Amino acid sequence: MARPRTPIGTFGDIEFTALANGVVRARVRVRDLDGRLRRVEARGTTRKAAEHRLKERLSRRADYATGTGELTPDASFGRLVDLWLEDLDLEGKLAPSTRALYERNMRQLVMPAFEHYTLREISVAKVDRFIKALATTRSYSMAKQARTVLSLALGLAVRYDALRENPVRDTARLRKPPTRAMALTLDQVDAIRAAVRGWRREPGMPGPPPDGQLDQIIEVMLGTSARIGEVLAIRKCDVDVTVSPTTVRLSGTIVSPTGKPTHRQPHPKTAKSARTVAVPSFTAEVLRQRLAAIADEDPEHLIFFSRNHTPLTTNNVRRRLRAILDEAGIPGVAPHSFRRTVATVIDRAGGADLAAEMLGHTSSQITKEHYIEPDEKVNPVTAEILESLAPRDSSTDEK
Repeated sequence: MARPRTPIGTFGDIEFTALANGVVRARVRVRDLDGRLRRVEARGTTRKAAEHRLKERLSRRADYATGTGELTPDASFGRLVDLWLEDLDLEGKLAPSTRALYERNMRQLVMPAFEHYTLREISVAKVDRFIKALATTRSYSMAKQARTVLSLALGLAVRYDALRENPVRDTARLRKPPTRAMALTLDQVDAIRAAVRGWRREPGMPGPPPDGQLDQIIEVMLGTSARIGEVLAIRKCDVDVTVSPTTVRLSGTIVSPTGKPTHRQPHPKTAKSARTVAVPSFTAEVLRQRLAAIADEDPEHLIFFSRNHTPLTTNNVRRRLRAILDEAGIPGVAPHSFRRTVATVIDRAGGADLAAEMLGHTSSQITKEHYIEPDEKVNPVTAEILESLAPRDSSTDEK
């Protein structure tokens, strides 16, 4: 025969019941995130102990509550990463190259540090130490990229209610080491042109001679300020040689997604990056040559292309340029060096706002900080102004 269970009162919404052997049961009805009411209970030797255990259970239940049931505070960090990547794909807002970069940074930079932790074990202190160590042992840039993807993933954990707050938010701010944008001088540009133009063109060199496209790509980068991917994505229909000066529409970029063929993406890095630029005569001449080479092709045909008429990859162009210039004793030059050179030249003549417009930046501050070489020369008009401080002729003063 079951022993009687006598109600002994309630405490707010909590109901207490005396059970056999002096045990007290505390229970309460709670509404879960699915809208349903469920009963939660706990037991103790006293009313106070039962209430304390019930509140602990309710607290843990709040920790475990999720909108989808897929993530809890005790889930592994690896599980979060898998869900985060799936979420990125569901949103579909990232360019394939950016999506690939996020996954690479997560797996190579972040996962080795956090893969053995559960979500509840990832604290502000752990994240802060990780980011600082990465900035010290690797680079500021890697630390910044790791911080970005870690914050995005943990932000998803917050949205799933697996974490109460994002630990990345309260970490110390990353301090960027001082850097200085360096533009190429005219002598350096000419030396680069000569090195590329003369590469493997000596008599008796084995194999087919270069097709001359790298020389022309450099002239287009110098005349448009475009990124290397934007230059390689220029099509026949993007060039207008019927106007003066010749114009080029920059409206795409070349991408090489992992596991997929290299192709032209129909938009550049940002919406602001889509622009039509007028080009100088030396760039216009190169473009006329390229148009003549593809006169029989359709308007969508790329200006620069491989021997099979497929897109050139940005990595191959970078490697070829680096190999040629290293051989010529001109290290440290990358395609972006030409972009900084254009920004600096335009800034000197027309100001940072015009340079930002040319480069397709949303703000001239970005152009100033990362692309324009600082001008240490003060306007010489100051010498004329300061003539007013010259010593006065003492004989004139006596008169």
